[in-house]
Amino acid sequence: MEDLLKDKLNLDTSLIGWHELQRHFASGCVVSVRPGLDLVEAALSVSKDEKEKVEQWILEGRMGKTTDEEARIWYESKAAVWAVVVKPWVLVQEPKPESLQ
Repeated sequence: MEDLLKDKLNLDTSLIGWHELQRHFASGCVVSVRPGLDLVEAALSVSKDEKEKVEQWILEGRMGKTTDEEARIWYESKAAVWAVVVKPWVLVQEPKPESLQ
């Protein structure tokens, strides 16, 4: 069952322009996943309500609510981010430079 959920989250993950996520950011629903933490793995843990694991990642600075500074930089640079929805959250991660080619 977990593999099916992981596959679904992987299929639901897409590259999207930051400008398209402004409404979600304004409502406080966007969570940044830092490089080094797999976006789909983070989404899986959030969807399974693995509270201790997610809290540990937050304490380690590996994920957390998207900051105003991140949002400003992405807005001004017209950045695209990887995103996946795990209601009520939208998890985002900056793409690795090689994935943009």
